[in-house]
Amino acid sequence: MRTTLTLDPDVAELLRESAHRLRHSFKEELNSAVRRGLNTGPKTRRAVFKVHPAAMGVRAGVDPAHLADVGDDAEVDAFLDLTRQLMASKQARP
Repeated sequence: MRTTLTLDPDVAELLRESAHRLRHSFKEELNSAVRRGLNTGPKTRRAVFKVHPAAMGVRAGVDPAHLADVGDDAEVDAFLDLTRQLMASKQARP
């Protein structure tokens, strides 16, 4: 079907660039763009991603972003305790 349509200059330029890049004719690229635009409807859209926040039960003053640091601190404390015990047992030996 032949028809006349008026494109905004920026749209025409985008179509020309896309046709050149894909090595299509202007007509092919225009038809492809119109098809893509018309085929996007409610059935092809993705569901909206929703976040459902939940209470973490963290005490006031505890930053959940640094919970890994608590584990690191506990590991360091355990290492230091073990080191102190080993040093104390070495010094107790004659």
